[in-house]
Amino acid sequence: MNWLRYHLFALSDAFNHFRRAPGSFLLNVLVVAIALALPFAGMTVLENVRPVTEQLTVQPEISVFMQMAASRDQAVATASAIREDLQHNGSDAKIVFIPREKALDALKSKTGLSDALTTLGNNPLPDAYVVKLTGFQIDAAQVDKIADQLKTLPHVDTVQIDSAWVKRLAALLHILRLALLFLAVTLGVVVVAVVFNTIRLQVMTQYDEIEVSRLLGATDAFIHRPFYYTGALLGACAGAIALAAVAAGLQPMNQAVAEFARLYGSEFLLAPLQPIAAIVLLGLSALLGLLGAMLSVRRHLGRLG
Repeated sequence: MNWLRYHLFALSDAFNHFRRAPGSFLLNVLVVAIALALPFAGMTVLENVRPVTEQLTVQPEISVFMQMAASRDQAVATASAIREDLQHNGSDAKIVFIPREKALDALKSKTGLSDALTTLGNNPLPDAYVVKLTGFQIDAAQVDKIADQLKTLPHVDTVQIDSAWVKRLAALLHILRLALLFLAVTLGVVVVAVVFNTIRLQVMTQYDEIEVSRLLGATDAFIHRPFYYTGALLGACAGAIALAAVAAGLQPMNQAVAEFARLYGSEFLLAPLQPIAAIVLLGLSALLGLLGAMLSVRRHLGRLG
């Protein structure tokens, strides 16, 4: 009960400090909230993009285009050679043969160039295979190795990896995550510095009160505790404002996002963070405030003592 009473007293004392100088407290909260809003916004965007990227097929597909001079029998016989190469690399795959006639019909129906293609007379498209790799964990180096081997098969003209863009997207998201982590660490240091300076000024302002408390027998822990709560509450309030600002900013941003997504036949919209993620971020904000307060109190009260 004594422990609980001490902490309740420290928390009450922290709120009393806020009431004494509400303008200074709100200004410091605003500065910290601005610093936190940037990584919070970046995390919100990445959390919204992550489910979309998980739904994208990352299964590599290799398109094998035959030479125009290759006969249909030669093209069909190439399937066994493709299967042998895949088995040699320890990969199971679904091999789909696309006759040149079927490819031409699909091109006419999807592009609206039926009349233009008809005027060409001869079919300009070759027979082709689509190889869907399924038998191993996705490895860009192994996919490239298989593609290089398929290029050496007789009567094969061109080999193209159709899922390379998915790998590029995954690499881009990885870079964005690292950039967000660097930004979060940098601005976290800013938050600690702001709280550090705020608590330093508060310690200087209450120097006489601290000295009287020591003369009355107050321990260092008893004196330090209200400042710790002050830093933690400052960080938590700033985190709440940053989360609210990011959530409010999603509405106008979604108007532009919706127009862009509509061009690709999608209805993608940005959503606020899930409650659990928001609580974790609030906890991290409070922890940064507590860290700044601890560093400041131990440094400046140690000097005053």
